[in-house]
Amino acid sequence: MKSRARNLWWLLLASIVLTFFIVGIAEASHSWGGYHWARSSNPFTLKLGDNVSTVWKNSLNIASADWSLSNILGTNIVPGMSNSRNCKPASGRVEVCSSAYGNTGWLGVAQIWVSGSHITQGTVKVNDTYFKTPTYNTPAWRQFVMCQEIGHTFGLDHQDEDFSNPNLGTCMDYTNDPARDDGVGTNLHPNQHDQDQLALIYAHFDAATTIRSSAKGNAAEIDAEDVSTPDQWGREVRKSKDGRSSLLERDLGKGKKVFTFVIWAQ
Repeated sequence: MKSRARNLWWLLLASIVLTFFIVGIAEASHSWGGYHWARSSNPFTLKLGDNVSTVWKNSLNIASADWSLSNILGTNIVPGMSNSRNCKPASGRVEVCSSAYGNTGWLGVAQIWVSGSHITQGTVKVNDTYFKTPTYNTPAWRQFVMCQEIGHTFGLDHQDEDFSNPNLGTCMDYTNDPARDDGVGTNLHPNQHDQDQLALIYAHFDAATTIRSSAKGNAAEIDAEDVSTPDQWGREVRKSKDGRSSLLERDLGKGKKVFTFVIWAQ
């Protein structure tokens, strides 16, 4: 009896340890290196420049509304300042673009320009070459990719990079079926963990701001190099579970860099 009781005790202890391990993974930090928009108070509002075609308007509107549920930040969709094809950045805001970028292999790309630890501008590109195909031409795939790429421009990383894992109920999770609910919701919107992570990223204040307060922006001084194609994205920082680059870094010198997050077509 004592041996059986001891075995049951060890099974219970192992179960508790495993539970805390799983919870720890789910609640691990997914900050993008601590990079953040400089600002002196919360909540703050970030401009999203609309350079997308009509078919993307609803996805952009929903993503903007979803992320604006945060107590830390809000987003405001404003007229775009870029050509949708080249999607040039503008300082103090994020330009969101859609175009048929060709058979590049990627569905969506988010790029952030940083100076030190501060984000100074960002772009989001969604590739209509793939979103015009039967596989990706669905509201779910459009919403998932739009939500995730915009999330990266706040300083968020992925929660998981294995397309075959169960959905975590957040657009910041890689998936092969964004509309599937594996018990915690679909991967079409942010979840509470994303909002909690934003609260951590933006817990402190800065002496100045890198956010453009008006709808206008200026051509970025640190956009001296072309970073629009994969061969210009710089060194690979990380691969996803399928062996492809998910994060790349281009060093522009003097503490200025461009980071590129990529969602590849399956």
